[in-house]
Amino acid sequence: VQLQASGGGLVQAGGSLSLSCAASGRTMVDYAMGWFRQAPGKEREFVAAISFSGLTTYYADAVKGRFTVSRDNAKKMVFLRMNSLKPEDTAVYYCAAQETYGLAFNRAADSARYGFWGQGTLVTVSS
Repeated sequence: VQLQASGGGLVQAGGSLSLSCAASGRTMVDYAMGWFRQAPGKEREFVAAISFSGLTTYYADAVKGRFTVSRDNAKKMVFLRMNSLKPEDTAVYYCAAQETYGLAFNRAADSARYGFWGQGTLVTVSS
């Protein structure tokens, strides 16, 4: 699976931005998808994940209620809608795919459980 994230940019605090992740290769139905981010000087952290069916989602506490993850398996796309953005949301955002072997997730927040990664897209939130 090859992944390519897009949609990053500069936005003011309180604004919104939508990220997209396009997958190519194998069907996406076999994979749960996650979003991670890495701010300058910090480690990569989990943001959100969605099961292969799209019925189950999981969010980091820092973004819960503000971010929404969704997917369109027919189009091989995953999305991250980000509302009420804060300066601390500034980071490079990565999409990733993990095989779940029939489960909804395989430790969704653990980046080591994801075997496929996109190149990242930069989100900058100004105060």
